[in-house]
Amino acid sequence: MRYRFIKEQHAWHRVTLLCDVLQVGRSGYYDWLKRPMSVRAMEDENLLPKIIRLHYKRKQAYGAVKLCRELRSNGEVCSRHRVARLKRENQLWTKRRRRFIATAKADPGHARHPNLLNRNFTTEAPNTVWVADVTCVWTLEGWLYLAAILDLYSRRLIGWSMGSNCKDDLTSAALKMAIEQRRPKRGLMHHSDRGSHYASDRYQRILEQHGMRGSMSRTANCIDNAVAESFFSTLKNEETLHQRYATRTEARAAIFDFIEMFYNPIRQHSTCNGMSPVEFERANVRLTTCP
Repeated sequence: MRYRFIKEQHAWHRVTLLCDVLQVGRSGYYDWLKRPMSVRAMEDENLLPKIIRLHYKRKQAYGAVKLCRELRSNGEVCSRHRVARLKRENQLWTKRRRRFIATAKADPGHARHPNLLNRNFTTEAPNTVWVADVTCVWTLEGWLYLAAILDLYSRRLIGWSMGSNCKDDLTSAALKMAIEQRRPKRGLMHHSDRGSHYASDRYQRILEQHGMRGSMSRTANCIDNAVAESFFSTLKNEETLHQRYATRTEARAAIFDFIEMFYNPIRQHSTCNGMSPVEFERANVRLTTCP
Protein backbone atom coordinates (compact mmCIF):
# COMPACT_ATOMS: atom_id res chain seq x y z
CA MET A 1 0.00 0.00 0.00
CA ARG A 2 2.84 2.42 0.82
CA TYR A 3 4.63 1.68 -2.45
CA ARG A 4 1.39 2.19 -4.34
CA PHE A 5 0.86 5.53 -2.58
CA ILE A 6 4.36 6.66 -3.53
CA LYS A 7 3.69 5.73 -7.15
CA GLU A 8 0.47 7.76 -7.14
CA GLN A 9 2.09 10.80 -5.49
CA HIS A 10 5.51 10.96 -7.10
CA ALA A 11 4.29 13.39 -9.76
CA TRP A 12 3.78 15.99 -7.01
CA HIS A 13 6.45 15.03 -4.44
CA ARG A 14 10.01 13.71 -4.58
CA VAL A 15 10.35 9.95 -4.17
CA THR A 16 13.07 10.49 -1.55
CA LEU A 17 10.73 12.60 0.58
CA LEU A 18 7.85 10.14 0.23
CA CYS A 19 10.04 7.19 1.18
CA ASP A 20 11.34 9.03 4.24
CA VAL A 21 7.86 10.00 5.40
CA LEU A 22 6.50 6.48 4.91
CA GLN A 23 9.67 4.88 6.32
CA VAL A 24 10.45 2.65 3.35
CA GLY A 25 13.68 2.30 1.40
CA ARG A 26 14.07 3.73 -2.09
CA SER A 27 15.69 0.53 -3.32
CA GLY A 28 12.70 -1.49 -2.11
CA TYR A 29 10.34 0.88 -3.89
CA TYR A 30 12.21 0.68 -7.19
CA ASP A 31 12.39 -3.13 -6.89
CA TRP A 32 8.63 -3.16 -6.39
CA LEU A 33 8.16 -1.11 -9.57
CA LYS A 34 10.04 -3.74 -11.60
CA ARG A 35 7.99 -6.68 -10.32
CA PRO A 36 5.16 -7.93 -12.55
CA MET A 37 1.71 -7.36 -11.04
CA SER A 38 0.18 -10.51 -9.57
CA VAL A 39 -3.17 -11.83 -10.78
CA ARG A 40 -4.73 -10.93 -7.43
CA ALA A 41 -3.38 -7.37 -7.61
CA MET A 42 -4.73 -6.97 -11.14
CA GLU A 43 -8.14 -8.21 -10.01
CA ASP A 44 -8.06 -5.72 -7.12
CA GLU A 45 -7.09 -2.90 -9.47
CA ASN A 46 -10.00 -3.78 -11.76
CA LEU A 47 -12.51 -4.11 -8.92
CA LEU A 48 -11.57 -1.04 -6.88
CA PRO A 49 -12.98 1.66 -9.25
CA LYS A 50 -16.29 -0.21 -9.33
CA ILE A 51 -16.40 -0.34 -5.54
CA ILE A 52 -15.60 3.38 -5.30
CA ARG A 53 -18.24 4.31 -7.88
CA LEU A 54 -20.91 2.18 -6.18
CA HIS A 55 -19.91 3.39 -2.70
CA TYR A 56 -20.71 6.99 -3.57
CA LYS A 57 -23.66 6.14 -5.82
CA ARG A 58 -25.29 4.46 -2.83
CA LYS A 59 -24.71 7.51 -0.61
CA GLN A 60 -21.86 5.83 1.33
CA ALA A 61 -24.54 3.79 3.10
CA TYR A 62 -23.54 0.25 2.09
CA GLY A 63 -21.17 -1.97 4.00
CA ALA A 64 -19.15 -4.76 2.41
CA VAL A 65 -22.04 -7.26 2.37
CA LYS A 66 -24.46 -5.01 0.46
CA LEU A 67 -21.76 -3.75 -1.91
CA CYS A 68 -20.69 -7.31 -2.64
CA ARG A 69 -24.29 -8.38 -3.26
CA GLU A 70 -24.85 -5.57 -5.76
CA LEU A 71 -21.50 -6.12 -7.49
CA ARG A 72 -22.36 -9.79 -7.96
CA SER A 73 -25.77 -8.87 -9.38
CA ASN A 74 -23.86 -6.77 -11.94
CA GLY A 75 -21.77 -9.78 -12.95
CA GLU A 76 -18.65 -9.16 -10.83
CA VAL A 77 -16.88 -12.08 -9.18
CA CYS A 78 -15.90 -11.06 -5.66
CA SER A 79 -16.20 -11.98 -2.00
CA ARG A 80 -17.37 -9.76 0.84
CA HIS A 81 -13.94 -10.18 2.46
CA ARG A 82 -12.20 -8.77 -0.61
CA VAL A 83 -14.68 -5.90 -0.82
CA ALA A 84 -14.20 -5.18 2.90
CA ARG A 85 -10.40 -5.20 2.53
CA LEU A 86 -10.43 -2.86 -0.46
CA LYS A 87 -12.83 -0.51 1.31
CA ARG A 88 -10.62 -0.48 4.38
CA GLU A 89 -7.37 -0.01 2.46
CA ASN A 90 -8.84 2.92 0.55
CA GLN A 91 -10.66 4.46 3.53
CA LEU A 92 -14.12 4.08 2.03
CA TRP A 93 -15.96 4.33 5.32
CA THR A 94 -19.65 3.59 5.66
CA LYS A 95 -21.59 6.40 7.30
CA ARG A 96 -21.93 5.80 11.04
CA ARG A 97 -25.31 5.43 12.68
CA ARG A 98 -26.34 7.77 15.46
CA ARG A 99 -29.03 7.36 18.07
CA PHE A 100 -31.91 9.81 18.19
CA ILE A 101 -34.26 10.84 20.96
CA ALA A 102 -38.01 10.71 20.41
CA THR A 103 -39.76 14.06 20.93
CA ALA A 104 -43.46 13.16 20.65
CA LYS A 105 -45.54 13.68 23.80
CA ALA A 106 -48.73 11.86 24.70
CA ASP A 107 -51.90 13.91 25.03
CA PRO A 108 -54.05 12.58 27.91
CA GLY A 109 -57.14 14.29 26.51
CA HIS A 110 -57.37 12.25 23.31
CA ALA A 111 -58.06 8.73 22.14
CA ARG A 112 -56.09 5.72 23.27
CA HIS A 113 -55.55 2.35 21.65
CA PRO A 114 -53.91 -0.73 23.13
CA ASN A 115 -50.58 -1.90 21.72
CA LEU A 116 -52.01 -4.48 19.31
CA LEU A 117 -48.76 -4.69 17.36
CA ASN A 118 -46.84 -5.77 20.46
CA ARG A 119 -43.47 -5.61 18.65
CA ASN A 120 -44.48 -8.19 16.05
CA PHE A 121 -42.67 -6.58 13.11
CA THR A 122 -43.34 -9.25 10.47
CA THR A 123 -46.43 -9.74 8.33
CA GLU A 124 -47.37 -12.22 5.62
CA ALA A 125 -48.94 -9.76 3.19
CA PRO A 126 -48.91 -6.06 2.28
CA ASN A 127 -51.55 -3.68 3.62
CA THR A 128 -51.90 -5.71 6.80
CA VAL A 129 -50.00 -3.42 9.19
CA TRP A 130 -48.92 0.18 8.67
CA VAL A 131 -46.64 2.03 11.07
CA ALA A 132 -46.55 5.82 11.37
CA ASP A 133 -44.26 8.36 12.99
CA VAL A 134 -43.02 11.96 12.76
CA THR A 135 -39.51 13.41 12.75
CA CYS A 136 -37.95 16.80 12.07
CA VAL A 137 -35.03 18.07 9.96
CA TRP A 138 -33.23 21.33 10.64
CA THR A 139 -32.93 24.02 7.98
CA LEU A 140 -31.73 27.62 8.18
CA GLU A 141 -35.40 28.65 7.95
CA GLY A 142 -36.31 26.46 10.95
CA TRP A 143 -37.55 22.91 11.44
CA LEU A 144 -39.11 20.90 8.64
CA TYR A 145 -41.40 18.15 9.97
CA LEU A 146 -41.86 14.85 8.14
CA ALA A 147 -44.80 12.52 8.82
CA ALA A 148 -44.26 9.06 7.36
CA ILE A 149 -46.22 5.82 7.00
CA LEU A 150 -44.55 2.51 6.12
CA ASP A 151 -46.01 -0.84 5.14
CA LEU A 152 -44.59 -3.35 7.61
CA TYR A 153 -44.53 -6.10 4.97
CA SER A 154 -41.92 -4.52 2.69
CA ARG A 155 -40.78 -1.49 4.75
CA ARG A 156 -41.89 0.63 1.80
CA LEU A 157 -42.69 4.27 2.51
CA ILE A 158 -46.24 4.58 1.21
CA GLY A 159 -47.34 7.95 2.56
CA TRP A 160 -45.63 11.09 3.74
CA SER A 161 -46.18 14.79 4.27
CA MET A 162 -43.81 17.65 5.10
CA GLY A 163 -44.52 21.00 6.74
CA SER A 164 -43.31 23.71 9.08
CA ASN A 165 -45.33 22.44 12.06
CA CYS A 166 -46.23 19.12 13.62
CA LYS A 167 -50.03 19.07 13.84
CA ASP A 168 -52.71 16.60 12.87
CA ASP A 169 -53.09 18.13 9.41
CA LEU A 170 -49.53 16.98 8.66
CA THR A 171 -50.11 13.39 9.81
CA SER A 172 -53.57 13.31 8.22
CA ALA A 173 -52.09 14.29 4.84
CA ALA A 174 -49.58 11.42 5.08
CA LEU A 175 -52.36 8.96 5.95
CA LYS A 176 -54.56 10.15 3.07
CA MET A 177 -51.64 9.72 0.66
CA ALA A 178 -51.08 6.16 1.88
CA ILE A 179 -54.78 5.33 1.49
CA GLU A 180 -54.85 6.79 -2.02
CA GLN A 181 -51.72 4.90 -3.02
CA ARG A 182 -52.68 1.50 -1.57
CA ARG A 183 -56.50 1.44 -1.20
CA PRO A 184 -56.36 -1.08 1.66
CA LYS A 185 -59.20 -3.35 2.74
CA ARG A 186 -60.92 -2.83 6.06
CA GLY A 187 -59.27 -4.40 9.09
CA LEU A 188 -55.76 -3.05 8.50
CA MET A 189 -53.81 -2.33 11.71
CA HIS A 190 -52.43 1.21 12.02
CA HIS A 191 -49.69 1.61 14.65
CA SER A 192 -48.28 4.90 15.93
CA ASP A 193 -47.09 6.58 19.10
CA ARG A 194 -49.49 8.36 21.48
CA GLY A 195 -48.73 11.86 20.22
CA SER A 196 -51.61 14.30 19.91
CA HIS A 197 -51.15 14.45 16.12
CA TYR A 198 -52.20 10.76 15.99
CA ALA A 199 -54.69 10.77 18.87
CA SER A 200 -56.62 13.79 17.54
CA ASP A 201 -60.28 13.51 16.58
CA ARG A 202 -59.50 14.33 12.93
CA TYR A 203 -56.94 11.55 12.59
CA GLN A 204 -59.06 9.00 14.42
CA ARG A 205 -62.05 9.75 12.17
CA ILE A 206 -59.98 8.89 9.08
CA LEU A 207 -59.00 5.57 10.66
CA GLU A 208 -62.63 4.80 11.49
CA GLN A 209 -63.90 5.78 8.03
CA HIS A 210 -61.56 3.25 6.41
CA GLY A 211 -62.08 0.50 8.95
CA MET A 212 -58.55 0.58 10.38
CA ARG A 213 -57.73 -0.83 13.79
CA GLY A 214 -55.75 1.60 15.92
CA SER A 215 -52.66 0.48 17.83
CA MET A 216 -50.39 2.70 19.91
CA SER A 217 -46.99 2.31 21.52
CA ARG A 218 -46.66 2.43 25.25
CA THR A 219 -45.76 5.81 26.71
CA ALA A 220 -42.11 6.81 26.16
CA ASN A 221 -41.31 3.47 24.50
CA CYS A 222 -39.87 4.06 21.02
CA ILE A 223 -38.97 0.37 20.60
CA ASP A 224 -42.67 -0.40 20.22
CA ASN A 225 -42.46 1.52 16.92
CA ALA A 226 -38.96 0.40 16.00
CA VAL A 227 -39.56 0.05 12.25
CA ALA A 228 -40.58 3.68 11.83
CA GLU A 229 -37.72 4.79 14.09
CA SER A 230 -35.33 2.71 11.97
CA PHE A 231 -36.47 4.44 8.78
CA PHE A 232 -35.88 7.88 10.30
CA SER A 233 -32.44 6.76 11.47
CA THR A 234 -31.64 5.64 7.91
CA LEU A 235 -32.89 8.92 6.45
CA LYS A 236 -30.84 11.03 8.84
CA ASN A 237 -27.65 9.00 8.81
CA GLU A 238 -27.57 8.57 5.05
CA GLU A 239 -28.95 11.95 3.94
CA THR A 240 -30.00 14.83 6.16
CA LEU A 241 -27.23 14.83 8.80
CA HIS A 242 -24.63 15.29 6.08
CA GLN A 243 -26.31 18.29 4.46
CA ARG A 244 -26.96 21.91 5.41
CA TYR A 245 -30.27 23.06 4.01
CA ALA A 246 -30.76 26.77 3.44
CA THR A 247 -34.53 26.50 3.07
CA ARG A 248 -37.34 24.08 3.82
CA THR A 249 -37.92 23.81 0.08
CA GLU A 250 -34.38 22.57 -0.40
CA ALA A 251 -34.81 20.01 2.38
CA ARG A 252 -38.14 18.87 0.92
CA ALA A 253 -36.53 18.21 -2.45
CA ALA A 254 -33.65 16.26 -0.88
CA ILE A 255 -35.97 14.11 1.23
CA PHE A 256 -38.27 13.46 -1.73
CA ASP A 257 -35.28 12.39 -3.81
CA PHE A 258 -34.05 10.09 -1.02
CA ILE A 259 -37.44 8.40 -0.71
CA GLU A 260 -38.46 8.08 -4.36
CA MET A 261 -35.09 7.71 -6.07
CA PHE A 262 -33.17 5.68 -3.50
CA TYR A 263 -34.92 4.23 -0.45
CA ASN A 264 -38.04 2.73 -2.04
CA PRO A 265 -36.70 1.56 -5.43
CA ILE A 266 -32.99 0.87 -4.81
CA ARG A 267 -31.77 0.63 -1.23
CA GLN A 268 -31.22 -2.96 -0.12
CA HIS A 269 -33.10 -3.98 3.01
CA SER A 270 -32.19 -6.99 5.15
CA THR A 271 -35.87 -7.68 5.91
CA CYS A 272 -36.52 -7.87 2.16
CA ASN A 273 -33.84 -10.53 1.57
CA GLY A 274 -31.42 -7.92 0.26
CA MET A 275 -33.93 -6.40 -2.16
CA SER A 276 -35.34 -2.90 -2.10
CA PRO A 277 -38.94 -2.47 -0.85
CA VAL A 278 -40.25 -2.02 -4.40
CA GLU A 279 -38.33 -5.04 -5.71
CA PHE A 280 -39.53 -7.15 -2.79
CA GLU A 281 -43.17 -6.35 -3.46
CA ARG A 282 -42.84 -7.01 -7.18
CA ALA A 283 -41.12 -10.33 -6.52
CA ASN A 284 -43.62 -11.57 -3.94
CA VAL A 285 -47.02 -10.02 -4.54
CA ARG A 286 -49.14 -8.52 -7.27
CA LEU A 287 -50.71 -5.23 -6.21
CA THR A 288 -53.05 -3.45 -8.58
CA THR A 289 -52.53 -0.21 -6.62
CA CYS A 290 -48.74 -0.40 -6.27
CA PRO A 291 -46.78 0.24 -9.49
